[in-house]
Amino acid sequence: MTTTYSVELGNRSYRIFFTHNDCKELKANLKQSFSSNLRYAIIMDQVIEDTLENNFSGLDFLPHPPAVKITLKAGEQSKSISGLEKIYHELVNNGIDRSGAIVAIGGGVIGDLAGYAAASYMRGIGLYQIPTTLLAMVDSSIGGKTGINLPTGKNLVGAFYQPKAVFIHSSFLQTLPQNEFNAGMAEIIKYGLLADTNLFSQLQMIGKLSSKHKDLPNIIRTCCKIKASIVRKDEKETDSSGGRALLNLGHTFAHAIEAASGYNQYLHGEAVAVGLVLAGKLSLRLDYLSQKDLDAIIKLIKEYDLPISLRNPLPIATLIDAMRRDKKILHGKFNFIVLERIGKAIIIDNINDHWINDLWLEAGATVN
Repeated sequence: MTTTYSVELGNRSYRIFFTHNDCKELKANLKQSFSSNLRYAIIMDQVIEDTLENNFSGLDFLPHPPAVKITLKAGEQSKSISGLEKIYHELVNNGIDRSGAIVAIGGGVIGDLAGYAAASYMRGIGLYQIPTTLLAMVDSSIGGKTGINLPTGKNLVGAFYQPKAVFIHSSFLQTLPQNEFNAGMAEIIKYGLLADTNLFSQLQMIGKLSSKHKDLPNIIRTCCKIKASIVRKDEKETDSSGGRALLNLGHTFAHAIEAASGYNQYLHGEAVAVGLVLAGKLSLRLDYLSQKDLDAIIKLIKEYDLPISLRNPLPIATLIDAMRRDKKILHGKFNFIVLERIGKAIIIDNINDHWINDLWLEAGATVN
């Protein structure tokens, strides 16, 4: 059975389609959204291509064959200028014009990269997201943030560009490696921390979620609704009181970890997990959270075998330098999202630099 939820953005509104067991429903939803003569490109990575071939009869769920299938290497390294250039060349060589579209099938890396390609190719073509990872389903496929990394920082090149539709088929999660599933749980925990006390409490009581847990589809929908509501009110992160920026809880730390470690030691959700712990510790220092609250956050993160500190030491100077190049810096000041309480996040920009150094040292950073 298909359920839907609308991301309300005026003439750029779109629906999120939720299906579970039957790929026929996914195909019907795609057929409903695609015109019969739509020329489109599929963008995926090698891992998802193999997974679909081995578990889902390849691309049979598509309503009609794509004009071109573009397969990239798996990992953050593809979310780059060279990866983007490859996509542009394939689109041109296969006759995708302004009436065409890109269909992104995969996790956050593919979704972000394909989204930016759609936003910039011929000044904008259609975009459809089919997320296959938990993290992409609850977060990156929704809201229109697209972009690529530079060697000096994550997501420093990008655009806000909304998809035409998002298709969430939770059966894809049953083929997801455990560490990828756990990485997605970091984003789900984030939603409970920043906006939904009941969700956080549910995660505490439910036991360890799995791809086959009966409550998972509803939890995915809950996270999507939270994000859609926040995006509707502040699509482009311009609300000075926080707005969409609150979705970056833990991410100032996480993006620094990813950049400083060369984008190859942490899955994004794993870096976010460390970032959530550091944001929680910062909230404790500000006398917002209690030690009991922080302990509850750490316990839930550890439930999913996610890191709560750096796996290997990183130089504190490199981490701070990466933070200074983060796109959330405004007027030279760090902007941190902290927890006023579990279930409510706020933005703050006057944090003592010594506190940030102390937090990194506690996480396992080195002075030299």
